[in-house]
Formats: sequence, C-alpha cells, structure tokens
Amino acid sequence: MKKRFWTTDDFDVFSIEGLENRMNALQDIIQPKFQKLGRHFADRLSAYGTDEFFPHVAKHARRTVNPPKDSWVAFAPAKRGYKALPHFQIGLWGTHLFIILAVIYENPDKKGIAERLDKNNKTLLSLPTTYIVSGDHMKPDATHISTIGLDGLEKLLDRLKTVKKAEFLVGRHLLREDAVQMSNDEFIAYAEETFDELLKIYDIVIGRY
Repeated sequence: MKKRFWTTDDFDVFSIEGLENRMNALQDIIQPKFQKLGRHFADRLSAYGTDEFFPHVAKHARRTVNPPKDSWVAFAPAKRGYKALPHFQIGLWGTHLFIILAVIYENPDKKGIAERLDKNNKTLLSLPTTYIVSGDHMKPDATHISTIGLDGLEKLLDRLKTVKKAEFLVGRHLLREDAVQMSNDEFIAYAEETFDELLKIYDIVIGRY
C-alpha cells in the first residue's frame, strides 16, 4: 500500500472548534509536514539561482479568539519575514490544498510588480488551464486563468496597482479528495512541477527578465 503524504485528518483540523484545540492540532498534525516540505522546497528553490530561499511555517501567533481557517509554509529569500516579499506557499484550507506564488498587501512594490506582470501577461495566460489566480489570500475562492482571460487578468493587475489592500496570487488548487489519494512521491512531484511553472512568473515579478 502506498504511503500518502496528506490524510483527511490534515484537512479536518480546520473543523476543530476553539482556538486552542485547533492550534494544538495544527502543531501536532500539520506543522511537521510543513517543516518537511519547508526543508525540501527551500533547497529546490534556492538551487534555481535567483536567491537563497528560507521556509517560514505559519505560526498564527497574533490570534487570540478566532481559530485559523487555513495554514501554510511560505518560502522567501529572507530569514526573517516574508510577507513584504514575493513568496511561494504550500498550504491547506479545509476544502483544498494550494501551491501558489503570492504578492500580498504588505509588499511595497505592488505597482511595479503589477506593471511587469501586465507587460508579460502572455506568460501568465500561457500557464496550464488548471492554474488559478486570486486577489485575496484571506479567501479560499479563486478563478482559473482560462476562465478569467486577458480582460479579467488586466482588471486584477490594475487593482494591484491602485488599491492598497489588493493582492495577486497565482498557482494551483488541489481538492482534498484528490490530495489524500497521492503518495508521498506523487505529491512531491506535483508540487515540484507547480513551482517549476511558477518560477517563470517569479522571474517577471522580481524583474529578472
């Protein structure tokens, strides 16, 4: 029987009532997996040659009442902090897993990033049809690039230029029922394939090309 990376227990963590109970489950069940992914993909992203990447497992330390609805490990070229930088994430909601490149509202160069992405929108639109985009990391919903099209993409990037709280996420969602069927090797290969596609976008985001 193949050893699976994700189980239904991982996703069910986000149904546990109460901040303390959910945080305890996150720390016991999910964070060890994030740490394992952190080591593997920080090395892989660093080997790409733009920067040295470091993993950041979400701690949710500021929460005092509401339990987290999602959690993640982020990868950024900084040892301390990642939210102000373009960064990659692997994470879970109760319904699905996500692997994304994220530019969130703390980033001081959102206007420049939006302009570079707009200028190279053909690269974004050439991503496989299963790839999604979103303008808000706090919401689980996203739209397939094949659905949003050029017009929708331009609106999303225009908002990134002009709205303080606007964000830009691009990547892949994997339904929980599909994620729990994958073996260790299958999931790692899926994530590697996703990051390989997203690194083309990362190059544009950081102005490498």
